[in-house]
Amino acid sequence: MFRIIFALLLSCFCALSAAAQEAAPAPDRSKTGGAQTLEDIMARQQGLKVDNSFRSGNTGDPAAAQMSTDQLGTRGGASDPDLWRALRFDQADITTQVRGPAATVLIQDGGMRWLTFREGPLLKYGTGFLGVTLVLLAIFYLIRGRIRIDGEKTGTTIVRFKAFERFSHWLLAGSFILLGITGIITLAGRKVLIPTFGHEAFATVAVACKWIHNNVSWAFMVALVLVFVLWVVHNLPDRTDVKWLLKGGGIFGGGHPPAKKFNAGQKLIFWSVIVLGASISASGLALLFPFELPMFAATFEKLNALGLPQMLGFAELRTDLAPHEEMQLSQLWHAIVSFVLMGIILAHIYIGSVGMEGAYDAMGSGDVELQWAREHHSLWVEEVEQSKIKKAGAA
Repeated sequence: MFRIIFALLLSCFCALSAAAQEAAPAPDRSKTGGAQTLEDIMARQQGLKVDNSFRSGNTGDPAAAQMSTDQLGTRGGASDPDLWRALRFDQADITTQVRGPAATVLIQDGGMRWLTFREGPLLKYGTGFLGVTLVLLAIFYLIRGRIRIDGEKTGTTIVRFKAFERFSHWLLAGSFILLGITGIITLAGRKVLIPTFGHEAFATVAVACKWIHNNVSWAFMVALVLVFVLWVVHNLPDRTDVKWLLKGGGIFGGGHPPAKKFNAGQKLIFWSVIVLGASISASGLALLFPFELPMFAATFEKLNALGLPQMLGFAELRTDLAPHEEMQLSQLWHAIVSFVLMGIILAHIYIGSVGMEGAYDAMGSGDVELQWAREHHSLWVEEVEQSKIKKAGAA
């Protein structure tokens, strides 16, 4: 699953960074005096990679300049087109009192690729992925129904999660739900919500969503650390996970395979939340502190060195990223990984509520029916009972 996700994400970044697989043939520019031709323009419209070196360095030469009093003379050896080319390719000598990595970048044309992808494929396929997930869960429920407790209920409960564990879980879950809702509203604002409700109505919602998203994100990151510290020991893989996976967790009948405190399915959820949540947090911090935490240029260099883009059929990823491109890639990564994690969490919510009888009690009251625990986590129940015997013997 992670290989497929990585391939999809890498495809997005390859397209966004204009690392096209096919390069455009170099046209004859002798008739245009070295300027771009119609072939150059058509190649860019087709998404082909165009070598701009023929004009990126053509920003004026004071040594070769005609006197300003002569015909076609230029001041300082640079004409207006030369100046705009220098600004376009970030080669102009810009001075400013503003400090920061993006202060001297006046033109950055990658923003249109980012905006087009953000309002098009990202919104379309992201929300479509969530919709398909909900449909599949509904179909699964209609086919399988609710997973019931097979044996006779004992009327006795066993403590599954203590209060602080439940607090950490609900802090993580509640903050993620708020972040997901406000994130989707922000993403869909320009394309969907403004045309539907108007600018003024959306402006109020957008300001509230921005405030909630920026501040609740800290609760999510704190809860992520708490959950990791509390449960990482119980989520390390072991041999029982293989048996559990081979039997499909007993979801389709055939008895429930033995499991410890967390079964293989729950471990997959745990590590998905930790890994994807950490990645979302890292890109979120880059967005909270603009231009201060660039990470994609260095990451692309490492990926190119390993040859991963080439293995997937792409050209090398661009590493000469402007500060604004770093921010745009952070926003796209933040949204894409969030959509993936939202789909996983929807499945987790389903199985922990309507999908399985007795599952919600684990995070509701913290106490679960003993028969439920024996069916789904038999090895863990044995450990708890043996621990009680040892304590009683010691007393």
